[in-house]
Amino acid sequence: MSTHHLGNHFDIHGGGMDLTFPHHENEIAQSEGAYDCTFVNTWMHVGFVNINDEKMSKSLNNFFTIRGVLESYDGETLRYFIMSSHYRSPLNFSDDNLNLAKSSLTRLYTAMRGLSASEAAMDEVSQRFDFEKRFNAALDDDFSTPIALSILFELSKLVNSERDKDIDQANALAQLLQKLGGYIGILQTNADDFLKQGIDLVDENIDAKIKQRDEARANKDFALSDQIRDELTELGVILEDSENGTSWRRG
Repeated sequence: MSTHHLGNHFDIHGGGMDLTFPHHENEIAQSEGAYDCTFVNTWMHVGFVNINDEKMSKSLNNFFTIRGVLESYDGETLRYFIMSSHYRSPLNFSDDNLNLAKSSLTRLYTAMRGLSASEAAMDEVSQRFDFEKRFNAALDDDFSTPIALSILFELSKLVNSERDKDIDQANALAQLLQKLGGYIGILQTNADDFLKQGIDLVDENIDAKIKQRDEARANKDFALSDQIRDELTELGVILEDSENGTSWRRG
């Protein structure tokens, strides 16, 4: 089947972590014996998908299809969710984790809102800071997407802090953020358009937005803080600040 669709030689062959010797060794022997060429360049064995901490299985009737997931979540959120765990680690599929992925994407897009820069300016800040070098190193290190995502968040924090100090640098850094996100298929939508989609009114997403607002206030990014409050107000969520922190209620 693989040679029918991909040819006698291809780059990456996947498989589950449970496929121990001699499963793929037999596949290599059969394919290379039949076609007299290297079968596959790289083998990547992935962790199991769990559903609410139970292994996904047809026998347990707890399996899902990608097509079914996309009826409730957009493709970018699903892509972020999958990359939030290393490909060799178990992946726990749950609505809570998908909503957390959506909130994380919202934080990154919020840093990019209203900003743009020339490619030359972006190249200049890329040379001055080590974000791109570290991001590429993470992907080169056994495709360590969780580390790569953490570097994007470091970069987004710098974008937010530079808004009131040096708007040109903030613009260039935001452009770099979008470029690096593009390497793993995220952050390619216009930021303002993405943020207009709003958030689902589940408690976890509201708490995530409040945490994002707290970080903005700590960084003295009061424009972002006010924007988050306004977004939540439009969704019927009322924030109440006190010396003990921020609480919320539905209006």
